[in-house]
Amino acid sequence: MASQNEGLHAVLSEEEQAGQAYFDKIIAEDSRIEPRDWMPESYRKTLVRQIGQHAHSEIIGMQPEANWITRAPSLKRKAILMAKVQDEAGHGLYLYSAAETLGTPRDKMTEDLIAGKARYSSIFNYPTVTWADMGAIGWMVDGAAICNQVPLCRASYGPYGRAMVRICKEESFHQRQGFEILLELANGTPEQRAMAQDAVNRWYAPSLMMFGPPDEDSPNSKQSMAWNIKRFSNDELRSRFVGMLVEQVKVLGLELPDDQISYNEDTKQWEHGPLDWEEFKDVLKGKGPCNAQRMERRRAAHEDGAWVREAAAAYADKQAQKAEVA
Repeated sequence: MASQNEGLHAVLSEEEQAGQAYFDKIIAEDSRIEPRDWMPESYRKTLVRQIGQHAHSEIIGMQPEANWITRAPSLKRKAILMAKVQDEAGHGLYLYSAAETLGTPRDKMTEDLIAGKARYSSIFNYPTVTWADMGAIGWMVDGAAICNQVPLCRASYGPYGRAMVRICKEESFHQRQGFEILLELANGTPEQRAMAQDAVNRWYAPSLMMFGPPDEDSPNSKQSMAWNIKRFSNDELRSRFVGMLVEQVKVLGLELPDDQISYNEDTKQWEHGPLDWEEFKDVLKGKGPCNAQRMERRRAAHEDGAWVREAAAAYADKQAQKAEVA
């Protein structure tokens, strides 16, 4: 029996070695891993964590903006905001579908989120207190998302990269919409201009922290880059984003709340003032201004939608039975 087990172990080891060799070859060629390809379990877990977190962020991110649908200043603004929130729901579905190809059911990911086992972006735990926040979120939050997500279109995992192509196209419209809101406010009354500047002041630091902790404090970033999931480090992406803001804020005629922004000629990167990483950690731990509210509403929506899921499942079963009879 012992010799049989040793032989089985040897066969499995050879299969794993062959799979690892193929995986390494694909990564070295900067090609793509597809769902049926062999992949290291650590690669699979990393993708499920990252894609799941991304999907959760899209779904939770609907809340702060939906807060303003009924209070949008015009019918045009209401229609645009409704379309944007609907887009975010679609993004979440694309990403859940991509994660499911890795063997993790959508129900499991949702259960983990509701149970507090899964995370989503810290940015969505801040309140939206004025209409100008819709502009700041579009310009800064969606702008940061674009900066982070465009490189993900070339992610080594095929379903993730393909999902990101469509998501980034839609995010670009969201960013322009937010910029246009701020531009109109900045050129409006003194009160409107002050409201726009206040929103920029409040969302600036949280937007920079969206890219994650500094590289030295980000244990997952290096491995994700080695696997070609990510293409740039957190600090590299943050630097690019700051450079983008510096140029675009000039058009708005507003100011960034950071007098330490500068361009380092030696490193060829934009630098910024210190960020409150303790606040970032607290928000991730559930101690942000709106953490409890966001999760309470997500749980309620999930429970209220149970009958829809049950009806859809019953309909699918009925259609399957008809197909079998036919």
